[in-house]
Amino acid sequence: MQVLITGGAGFLGSALARRLVELDFSVRVLDDLSAGDPVRLPEDVSFVRGDVNDVPRLWSLLQGVECVYHLAARATVPESLRYPREYNAVNVGGTVSILEAMRDVGVQRLVFASSGAIYGEQAVQPVHERLTPDPRSPYAVSKLAAEHYVHTIGRLWDVETVSLRIFNAYGPGQQMPVVHSPVIPQFIRQTLGEGSLVVHGSGQQTRDFVYLDDVIDALVRAATAPNIDRRVINIGSGVETSMNALIKQIAGVTGRTPHPLYVAGQSSGASRMCADLTLARELLGYEPRVFLEDGLRRILAQDERFVAYAIKDETRKFT
Repeated sequence: MQVLITGGAGFLGSALARRLVELDFSVRVLDDLSAGDPVRLPEDVSFVRGDVNDVPRLWSLLQGVECVYHLAARATVPESLRYPREYNAVNVGGTVSILEAMRDVGVQRLVFASSGAIYGEQAVQPVHERLTPDPRSPYAVSKLAAEHYVHTIGRLWDVETVSLRIFNAYGPGQQMPVVHSPVIPQFIRQTLGEGSLVVHGSGQQTRDFVYLDDVIDALVRAATAPNIDRRVINIGSGVETSMNALIKQIAGVTGRTPHPLYVAGQSSGASRMCADLTLARELLGYEPRVFLEDGLRRILAQDERFVAYAIKDETRKFT
């Protein structure tokens, strides 16, 4: 099968590309490299640097493609508070552009990487797909708007579409920008470097941390699964973990003493978040296999940025 991955040089996209190549898919990647790196990609991948809103370029890339994985997005909640227009242009406008190009070329299936952030604050946990969304940031709003475009336009133009609401994905190689770094690699880095772990509020807020390999399993299955047209499906671990519990687990796997620094102030995120995986199991045969402690150990063993810390400390070895 020939596929196109937009945003395919990023954390999730490059891992997906590697897995698909292993499965003998023919893979094309489009990425503007705002957060990606083509070095991550296998040699067998055809890479093009470009903008997901460049429809003429999409026409060319979509020739012969049977399925599009649409992962291209701006994906930082705090950044979206400052730049909502950019988030709308890329996350919503880019989604409409890819749909238009698919219609013009005749591509029949789109797998859209959505987000668990769409749920916002909910009285019910774990959250299921029938709940009314309550987005709390421009990023979450943009993902919800994109979902509506995906399923509405898909129905109107006879394109099969599915939206996977991915929760807090983590794993080796996750980007750590200078500001707004994802919590797991940031906490590991600070713990190993004996720095402070900045925790907003009491640390009782929870998230569903889902390991990279499990997310990729779900994405791969979505390319060929039957009876998922216009469905929304949660992809997570199904386990609710507080920030305080995360810190304890990091302490356990590193053998270091974290130094949390609790700061007052409201976050744009929800106080609790955990994915109900009933639909994922039913429609995709999805079952998470890597849970948090094992996932953290894999990061320490496989991520070169953290292995370097272990080399400096001859009394410890991460395996």
